Amino acid sequence: MPTPPTLTEAAAALRAGAVTSVRLTEDALAAADRLDGVLGAYLARFDGYALARAEQADRELAAGTDRGPLHGIPFGVKDVIAMAEGPTTAQSTVLDPRWGAGRDAPVVARLKAAGAVITGKLSTMEFACGMPDPSGPFPVPRNPWDTAAWPGGSSSGTAAGVAAGMFLAGLGTDTAGSIRIPAGFCGVTGLMPTFGRVPKSGVVPLGYSLDHVGPLARSARDCAAVLAAIAGPDPGDPDSADVPYTAPEFGGTLDGVRIGVVREHHFPDDADPALAPAFDVALRVLAGLGATLVETTLPYWAETITANFVTMGAEALAYHRANLAARWDDYVPSTRLALARGALATGADYVQAQRVRRVAQQALARLFDDVDVIVAPTLGVGAPRYDAITDAAGNISVDAESRFFFTPYWNCVGNPVLAAPMGMTAAGLPLSMQFAGPAFGEARILRAADAYQGATDWHLRVPALAAVQGDDR
Repeated sequence: MPTPPTLTEAAAALRAGAVTSVRLTEDALAAADRLDGVLGAYLARFDGYALARAEQADRELAAGTDRGPLHGIPFGVKDVIAMAEGPTTAQSTVLDPRWGAGRDAPVVARLKAAGAVITGKLSTMEFACGMPDPSGPFPVPRNPWDTAAWPGGSSSGTAAGVAAGMFLAGLGTDTAGSIRIPAGFCGVTGLMPTFGRVPKSGVVPLGYSLDHVGPLARSARDCAAVLAAIAGPDPGDPDSADVPYTAPEFGGTLDGVRIGVVREHHFPDDADPALAPAFDVALRVLAGLGATLVETTLPYWAETITANFVTMGAEALAYHRANLAARWDDYVPSTRLALARGALATGADYVQAQRVRRVAQQALARLFDDVDVIVAPTLGVGAPRYDAITDAAGNISVDAESRFFFTPYWNCVGNPVLAAPMGMTAAGLPLSMQFAGPAFGEARILRAADAYQGATDWHLRVPALAAVQGDDR
């Protein structure tokens, strides 16, 4: 059978005997064989390991051992997350090859315990902050909807691979939008859980107090299944929170749900012309599902975004300072620039940024006394083409596009946010909407996004590049 478009459907097909894990894995690997030379989603593939895991999953399921909805499902892992079967490079020649060698990050160990079939490590941006470097030893990741376009970052390979059918779900990380930006540009669903909900030990850090680990997949329901497997505290991560996770109760309606609608700062004059109409249609869908829509604004928007970048710059420099001094030329130019900016912040700037964060968190918590969920666009444009973001020297930069990224606010406050497809530009590139909730309120946003996706099909659309299906073995 053709690979089901969602993890949830694949899990049901496995249990109905309509497909095997081996078949799902073979289809996923065949898609990678066919497409990854163009898309550059993988940095390392574990084909033999994956097929052995798939065979094991089929044996276990046949014997009545069911590890849950991830059992037998092909998965990818962003290459800033340690996995024993291969090296962690963070897409850089700078990272010590011994970093993470031979061990699994807790999130990977939890995927394995849930029976997931991990097919390989996925492309990112150097240390999750640089831009692709065509002159370097790593692939330049491309967008399956337009291979001349950037897939977003830094969880580039995860989003592109899900969209192209190379695996049914994957892990990414998010410090200023690195799950939600590629999810938005590639037309898939990406969840950034509450800070501390998922441990980040075993993950190469970018911003110690801003990094989140979370899933990308086709649907909100898929992301919920992954979150249930990877959530929970870990003694190796002092930031992980011992807050019980309660899975959402999915239903077809949003009766009684109050949704705050944010427009301010999210519709610049030069945004894509399709953005506002697509958002308005999405709001009508939510209202038709029974939700009450309430116009609202996000407190301390500009101050909070500034605090995010001050914090990220300082914390990233703290991690990289020694290597920057010793191996400056081994970093790609865009990474050097991103990390060196951290030196422009003083200690007083960093402290003030933390004060701003606390004030914004408190104000936002009060806002969630009045609404259950907040919605706003994820991005103001479709994925930019590489030729539009590359200078004469061949350096790629999205600094000019960053005003269209409406994601960093949520890292600074730490609340959970999910990006879901909501339409297309005239050029056929995906548009995306964010569902945000109160701290540890993932169930709220997952339920709302699932209801929306039950009434729409944007998340099920497949790029023409990836539309070739397998036979009916």
